[in-house]
Amino acid sequence: MLKTSLTLLALVIASQAHSQTNPENQVTQTKQVHKKANQQDIERIIVTGSRIAESIDEVPASITIITQKQIAQQLKVSSEIQSLLANLVPGMAPSTGTSSNSGQTLRGRAPLVMIDGVPQSTPLRNGALGIRTLDASVIERIEVIKGATSIYGNGAAGGIINYITKKANSDKALSGHASISSRFSAIEIEDSVGQRYEGGINGEVNNFNYVFNASYEKNGLQRDADGDILGLKYGLSDAVMQDYFAKVGYHFDDEKSLQFTYNYYQSKQDVDLIDQIGDRNIGEKTQAIPVPAGQSVLGEPQGPTNHNMMLKYVDDEVFAQTGLMVDLYRQEVENIFFYSPTLANPDEGYSGGQSLINSEKKGLRVTFNTLVDFNFDNGDSLEATFIYGVDALNDVTSQPMVDGRVWVPEMDMESLAGFLQTKLIYNDDLVIKFGVRQEDIDLTVNDYSTLKLCKKIDQCSVPVNVTGDTLNYKATTYNIGVKYNALALFSPFISYSQGADISDTGRLLRTATVTDISLIRTEASIIDNYELGFSSDFEQVHFEFATYFSTSELGTTNKFDETTGVYMPVRAPQEIYGYEALINYDINEAWAVNATYSWVEGKNTEADVYLGAKQISPPKATVNINWNPNNDISVALNYLYVGDRKRFEPVDGEYVGDQGPIDSYQIVNLSGNYDFSNDWSAFIGVENLFNQDYYPTKSQGYTYGGYNIKGLGTTVNIGLNYQF
Repeated sequence: MLKTSLTLLALVIASQAHSQTNPENQVTQTKQVHKKANQQDIERIIVTGSRIAESIDEVPASITIITQKQIAQQLKVSSEIQSLLANLVPGMAPSTGTSSNSGQTLRGRAPLVMIDGVPQSTPLRNGALGIRTLDASVIERIEVIKGATSIYGNGAAGGIINYITKKANSDKALSGHASISSRFSAIEIEDSVGQRYEGGINGEVNNFNYVFNASYEKNGLQRDADGDILGLKYGLSDAVMQDYFAKVGYHFDDEKSLQFTYNYYQSKQDVDLIDQIGDRNIGEKTQAIPVPAGQSVLGEPQGPTNHNMMLKYVDDEVFAQTGLMVDLYRQEVENIFFYSPTLANPDEGYSGGQSLINSEKKGLRVTFNTLVDFNFDNGDSLEATFIYGVDALNDVTSQPMVDGRVWVPEMDMESLAGFLQTKLIYNDDLVIKFGVRQEDIDLTVNDYSTLKLCKKIDQCSVPVNVTGDTLNYKATTYNIGVKYNALALFSPFISYSQGADISDTGRLLRTATVTDISLIRTEASIIDNYELGFSSDFEQVHFEFATYFSTSELGTTNKFDETTGVYMPVRAPQEIYGYEALINYDINEAWAVNATYSWVEGKNTEADVYLGAKQISPPKATVNINWNPNNDISVALNYLYVGDRKRFEPVDGEYVGDQGPIDSYQIVNLSGNYDFSNDWSAFIGVENLFNQDYYPTKSQGYTYGGYNIKGLGTTVNIGLNYQF
């Protein structure tokens, strides 16, 4: 049951703030729109870090903003958001090349993925499918906040990836665009040709504004550098992706507005193929082959189906110097996984199985922000911003089998949180931020029985009848940061932030070996994140560097149980540390270069052993070169380098779990665009230009059967765009 006493917190703080902002205090009051937020530097404004619009220069943390221009450029090569993030975000692990983002962590921990602030991840049973939850064509920008944070609640152990969707063009009553493209393998074109159609309209009429967008994409067969079909586990061969997006808003006046947003996304892989399983330890790849005579494809098409709805009300001055934002949202997700023979139970007639994650979230966020300017007699100034409110969330998640068996029982989480964030800016140069969040969570699980699963006919887990209960979690988390902006050549920051995480409780429940849920180690983990960094600007050069260290009391890893054939979760303290660097160099009006480097490492400190590939990625470097000789032509070259990581020794001659050695590889992508009229343009993109024959990091690090799938060979994407 929700603790309703917390709902008074926001109103109490708001009334106190209101009583303190009066002329007798010699306070200069300003509008909620920050004075730095003008059209010229709009790309330097973020909303994710503090839940209100603020300049990126006022945030003492590492932040990556991916602009609409960068997204459009990446779309010329591929519509896969995983690759886009890997190429542009320091600290983001390399793309898996599949529909799953398992192993694609942010600084060694799972990020919370959101669409306009609505959670897309399923933290209670983290199926690692949250990144692919909408089509990239509806995204205006992506804001990535790195490091553990609790500002949006559970699930942000590694940070936040927030997809900000497109807004209407306020200059016209009607404008729009349409695009058609085709993608195919340059190594073996047979059956590899896919099609993509995308278009939308938007505009503003009187006080109404609207955005409507639709996309449909059907892949052909995905082929590696040898022309063979990639393996099907989380595969994208013959996958059909479709997205339908609508956003409608109404401005009551200059300060008050109401907006409704809906997005439907689905991705399904439906193929007449089966996997030919290879062996990671002898270098034999897994690939897909036509279904042999006498066999058939087992299971339903794998992939996610997501519905997202949000109703947002904004009043920029609900009372003196205080704005109000109310978000009411709902998300429904169904993620169907691949068919697996390890989910068998011969005694009950099951030769394998296929699971799915069902999750439904309903939430309400009420956010106030009060902005006060103090001007002192000596000419100094202090700008104070107070952000405070209440979050309520109901998350109901389960992982049943398609055949009706229950693998992870229904988990019903109700959380209520109050928060206060404060930002002080002294003389426009010194920024001090600090905040606190009080979380109160009830997680209810009814009585259930664990599944009997057999990896082999004589290697089965033992079912356990577990008594359910309502588990309560209370956590108070803090954050504090300081940034100094007086010198453009050296703008340092230091920060400390905490996150309260009860992620992947479902994985703990499904492998229970005790008869009472209270005996399962489902305790929340408090993550402490420390970060130190700086940015520098030298005319045409922008440089950023950050180093970080994070600890968690109860991280979760896997250990193989030879008796049952099941990977059992291990909860132990962890530490993760690393550094990142970024440089942007605008050489001249035609040439620009962006380069990044990131390195991360982590350990289970209790056993003093390194963490595996599920969390820790190898070193990564990227170089992006852009050439725009005139207004009609643009060319981009993207280079990705993934280094070695070899921390583990084989067990009885074979690598186990997520401890496979990772060898380096490098990928080059090329794209170009030509505007041959005011309305029409043509583009081409080439992924893996030099046909590098490689295994992605997950394929190398994961030794589980069927994961050793090679990366995509040279693939070409060509198309036309029309806009009006």
